[in-house]
Amino acid sequence: MQLVQGVKRVFKKYMLAGTVVLVPLIGTYLILKFIITSADNLFISMLPEKFQPQAVLGYDIPGLGLIATIVLIMIVGVVTRLYIGRFLVNVGDKIISKIPLGRGIYNAIKKFMSAILTNREEKFRSVVAVEYPRRDCWVIGFVTSDATAEFQAQTEKHLVNVFVPTTPNPTSGFLIMVPRDEIKKLSMDIDEAFKLLISGGIIQDEAKTELSPAQPS
Repeated sequence: MQLVQGVKRVFKKYMLAGTVVLVPLIGTYLILKFIITSADNLFISMLPEKFQPQAVLGYDIPGLGLIATIVLIMIVGVVTRLYIGRFLVNVGDKIISKIPLGRGIYNAIKKFMSAILTNREEKFRSVVAVEYPRRDCWVIGFVTSDATAEFQAQTEKHLVNVFVPTTPNPTSGFLIMVPRDEIKKLSMDIDEAFKLLISGGIIQDEAKTELSPAQPS
């Protein structure tokens, strides 16, 4: 019986160790394969049949669609930075805004991509801990700015805007206005805070949890 239990423990130990290593590798491979295959299929479907790699070269080139997509995104990015590009984007926004269903979908996707891709360092001043939704219950937040004058006028305390993200999707959350002397500045940086939030607290070996009085800049 002890031998059986020992074999079970060893089997479980090494199965878990192997799973931890292989699952992220296999998952990464499958996701990359899906992205590359989807980009290739989309790119090839947009080309006339006589210009497709299979017709010209006699064989397909894996990743060609992905490379073409990246080049296209770069070109659009360069053009968008120019005056004519910004003008065209504004015209496109106005056209889409007149489409009832398309307007909502377009705006939702645009805001989501902006939240994901915009430099977080520009949006968040510091990582803080806030007692919410009650005393002795702490959440991670990001100081974004001072509260507006209208809210400041409601109290004698100096209020700051704190964005409190949700887990595991930190792109959503809610805004609270907190007196500056009631928040605690954390020594962890923004990337560490996002790792902690996305993992639900599992990945925290690099996170620093020392609290000190906040001094938002």
